[in-house]
Amino acid sequence: MDVKTLEKPSGISRIFNSDSATNNGAVVVASRTDLASNKQERERVRRLREANKSYGRGRRVNTKDIKDKKLRRNLKTLNSKNESAILKAKDAEILLENTGGFLEPEHELERTYKVRQDEIVNDIALETAKKRFELKLDALGPYVFDYSRNGRELLLGGRKGHVAAMDWREGKLTCEVQLGETIRDVKWLHNNQYFAASQKKNVYIYDRNGVELHCLKRHQEVTHMEFLPYHFLLGTIGTTGVLKYQDVSTGQLVAEVPTKLGQPVSLGQNPYNAILHVGHQNGAVTLWSPNSQEPLVKLLAHRGPVRSLAMDREGRYMVSTGQDMKMAVWDIRMFKEVNSYFTRQPATSVAISDSGLTAVGWGTQTSIWKGLFDKNAPVQQKVQSPYMSWGGEGNRMERVRWCPFEDVLGIGHETGFSSIIVPGAGEANFDALEINPFENTKQRQEAEVKGLLNKLQPGMIALDPNFVGNLDLRSDKEKRAEKDLDAAAPDIEEEIRNRARGKNGALKKYLRKQRRKNIIDEKRLKIDEIWKERQKMNNKKREEQEEDLGPALSRFAKRE
Repeated sequence: MDVKTLEKPSGISRIFNSDSATNNGAVVVASRTDLASNKQERERVRRLREANKSYGRGRRVNTKDIKDKKLRRNLKTLNSKNESAILKAKDAEILLENTGGFLEPEHELERTYKVRQDEIVNDIALETAKKRFELKLDALGPYVFDYSRNGRELLLGGRKGHVAAMDWREGKLTCEVQLGETIRDVKWLHNNQYFAASQKKNVYIYDRNGVELHCLKRHQEVTHMEFLPYHFLLGTIGTTGVLKYQDVSTGQLVAEVPTKLGQPVSLGQNPYNAILHVGHQNGAVTLWSPNSQEPLVKLLAHRGPVRSLAMDREGRYMVSTGQDMKMAVWDIRMFKEVNSYFTRQPATSVAISDSGLTAVGWGTQTSIWKGLFDKNAPVQQKVQSPYMSWGGEGNRMERVRWCPFEDVLGIGHETGFSSIIVPGAGEANFDALEINPFENTKQRQEAEVKGLLNKLQPGMIALDPNFVGNLDLRSDKEKRAEKDLDAAAPDIEEEIRNRARGKNGALKKYLRKQRRKNIIDEKRLKIDEIWKERQKMNNKKREEQEEDLGPALSRFAKRE
């Protein structure tokens, strides 16, 4: 007998598909609990899709084709943890009290780039209006500057030797010194207690009181500096075109990498993976890490020297300006140019804020652009006009930088320093456990200790920083072949002498070859010691020969 209908049990189930009958004529019935679970699953997928747009980092690992049960279970656990972290970050947005606001035009004919600074100051709170100020320093300019990581301290460096550090919010001068020689660049280190100054010949380290602590003699004629806060590395490059990494926590020179492209024009840091971008005279941009003697990526960005480089906070986009009067926006993930814009004069400096605003200093003007790139848009739209503008008073721009966690743009120029207010530029909500703009002395000391304990090694710098969590697919036999854990530690000096056993020239050739490498480790230091020892022996031997030959024949003494 065919069953056409089925009575619905009260409160348990209902018929949802009257046409889907089985072979015996029964109708498929779904329970209310199944329908509720399907609805919850769809809601969870929707929330996960929205959270991935803002906080996602790549696709989840596909575990269907993995045969190893233990590995499959571990990867499923890792996927669930990542999804949970993404959803928690999305749900935590409700706790963010502050929201960033931009200038909005009231009608179609109004333009935000025509708004002047005095109009903004008149319409904002008194405490915020104090952040707009000018420093008239026309005798010792032009000025370069740098903000500390928490945005509280300002470091100024004049081309003619004037260096000053100050708490710009309170207007308190921390130190002021006249070094009496050319200053090319200044940079805060891991906090506001130490800063580096690139002077005429060497780089010097000072404390916040202006007392000289160190002279980095290996860094000569440096023109650009960048500091990697999580690795405690000071990266410098100068007229010789050699990129050098100095560990400021141990004082060791980690790497020396010759770019082989002449004197560089610009230097920028990608905050996502700590890769340094170097702009060259021939229009090329090269990407470097201390672990490679060759550039990781080399791309032709402009038809002339690359004057300035800037990367966004998430490491997705790069903005470059060149002597060819062009500003280009690049997608670093594909190394593809997204859009290009025309500048009326070659732009000297570019900077990207936490909220994505881009400041470009060209000639005597500074233009601020909004929406040059959008990570959620499938196709990047070209912006027709800037968001704000400032300048035109005859002061040639030297450097522009955003103040962290503030709607403030700092501008260094020929006659001093200017701080202007740009609504919507700063990050409205900060993580006090990461960087605290209101930290006291005790919190600063604890943060410094934690930073040293969590310091990343230079070997972890790569284009894709997620390689650290990848699986090691080598077999156990291959691992044991590379390193025997039970073997005694080798004697480095004995190993060096055994490698060059034989004639005296073999050791000299081996030492010369090893000293060309840029990796500074225990073996390299031992090689330098042996080399210096041999040089002293050769000098002593030559002096004895010159003494035996006399003053007339000393010129014929054999030189090693």
